[in-house]
Amino acid sequence: MGVVPLKDIVDPAFHARYGVPAINIFNDLTMEAVLAAAEEANSPVILQTSVKTVRSIGSRQLFDMWKSLTAGIQVPVTLHLDHCPDREVLTECLKAGWNSVLFDASSMPVEENQRQTIEVVAEARQYGAQVEGEIEAITGVEDDHGSDDVAPQQSLETVLNFIDATGIDVFAPSIGNAHGSYRAAPVLDLGRVTEIVEARHIPIALHGGSGLSQEQFADLIARGCAKVNISTALKETFMQSSLAFLKQAEQDNKWDPPSLFKHTRGEVMAMVKELTEQFGSAGKGGR
Repeated sequence: MGVVPLKDIVDPAFHARYGVPAINIFNDLTMEAVLAAAEEANSPVILQTSVKTVRSIGSRQLFDMWKSLTAGIQVPVTLHLDHCPDREVLTECLKAGWNSVLFDASSMPVEENQRQTIEVVAEARQYGAQVEGEIEAITGVEDDHGSDDVAPQQSLETVLNFIDATGIDVFAPSIGNAHGSYRAAPVLDLGRVTEIVEARHIPIALHGGSGLSQEQFADLIARGCAKVNISTALKETFMQSSLAFLKQAEQDNKWDPPSLFKHTRGEVMAMVKELTEQFGSAGKGGR
């Protein structure tokens, strides 16, 4: 199937109640490994880039990597810009070819957030792209974005008015989830997902997925979390597997970068394939 709009991935997942891994990559190795794992698992996948990654590599270079690595791919894949409060970066990525964006105006008053999100949706539509929206900050700092302060929840009425007014395609609520590593088992407001889905039938994005239990994932996906974000787990897998390999290389006094890359790629692929099984997206790639 190849590169498709975000809706072509999250809508079927939402209706069939499985989750699609939305994984924040940060270089060519992680991009290639995530795509390769999705093909092996016959699973759709959402590749995400943070603003920090866009700025460090460059939107043109990132998109060229994406275009090259997805040429001929047989499962549905899409490229998403995660948590972007900067309208200039958002426009830059839409022009470059990103399939969807998360406009993160959660630090603004809801009225201003809504006004600007309406503008972002209109802009994205010009490029055939979709928009994820949020009105509450997800706790935690990730790639230099966010805060450890817990943001207050908005009322259900405010959430539904925001969804109706903006025309967003995916909504990301705050339900006690957090970016980064959880210091303790999170207490999640599961019922809030059900309330939103029953009222508006919109796919939900689950942020702060790294560290949730298998039971929590299963419950939230069954309630309508079709897009499941994973960032910290990939970073930890990448760095810890690399560190273990390098320690052994030092002990053996053997320094072979291609072997390091092969080892790390294998660990990343194993992690991604496990996620597709856990979220129920394995085998849903259309092959």
